[in-house]
Amino acid sequence: MQRRIELVEVGPRDGLQNEAKLVSTEDKVALIRHAIAAGARRIEVASFVNPRRVPQMADAEAVVAALGETQGVTRIGLVLNERGAERAIACGLDQLGAVAIASDPFGIRNQGQTSAESVEVAGRILAMAQGAGRSAQVTIAASFGCPFGGEVDPAHVVAMAARLAELGPCEIALADTIGVGVPAQVSALVSAVRAAIAPLPVRVHFHNTRNTGIANVWAAVEAGASVVDASIGGLGGCPFAPGAAGNVATEDVAYLLARSGVETGLDLDRLIAASHWLGGVMDKTMPSMLAKAGGFPKAEQE
Repeated sequence: MQRRIELVEVGPRDGLQNEAKLVSTEDKVALIRHAIAAGARRIEVASFVNPRRVPQMADAEAVVAALGETQGVTRIGLVLNERGAERAIACGLDQLGAVAIASDPFGIRNQGQTSAESVEVAGRILAMAQGAGRSAQVTIAASFGCPFGGEVDPAHVVAMAARLAELGPCEIALADTIGVGVPAQVSALVSAVRAAIAPLPVRVHFHNTRNTGIANVWAAVEAGASVVDASIGGLGGCPFAPGAAGNVATEDVAYLLARSGVETGLDLDRLIAASHWLGGVMDKTMPSMLAKAGGFPKAEQE
């Protein structure tokens, strides 16, 4: 099992994109800076999508411009098509995140593409990133279940991962877009994909929609995943997947791993403070458990 896991902070993108309350550019940049102060070194700062479909991300370029360059931090932009890739590259982002979809029903409703077509588009995005001197990664959405088609064949996900690995991404992520996965399923799929794409890293992205997210993180780590997505406060969701609420909270994942002897380089106290700050911005209680309960208790001093 990995003794150090890299956490990718996705709060500024996936954490906010499904929220009805529009967050100012200034607060988005402040959230990113909170994450950096807590030790995050890879951060999804925005998605470059149609602002009519995802109004929360309409200021993607403005966020990147206000943030500026961040020494030692990889700024990631999620893109769904070539136009989004052009925008992200023009902004000067460090890494592009493409998306392929494991389910035809979800792919057609979400991106107007079949699963096979989404792999082709992801390949073109990877080529664009590489041509611009940037790195790129690919997420396979709906890897563990589809909101419209139900079960997703694990063999299909493994075949997608193997094909995508040939196109030169820095890693491949398996996303539980609607939070239906369970640990046994996660362990089996991560193990199979890891074997199919080695030596490329496997990244995982879990939603806690059905209260299995944290358990799924541990199952993935035990199965060899080396990168985990998480969102400060546990906000998140997909606008195109009914009921896909709540990423696993960064502070909850960091606590789980730290207490299990797995390093992340993140500061729990700063993460909890960031979660409380974000709750004030959103005017709501964060789903995060650690933000409510606090970290491991310290011994009383005489």
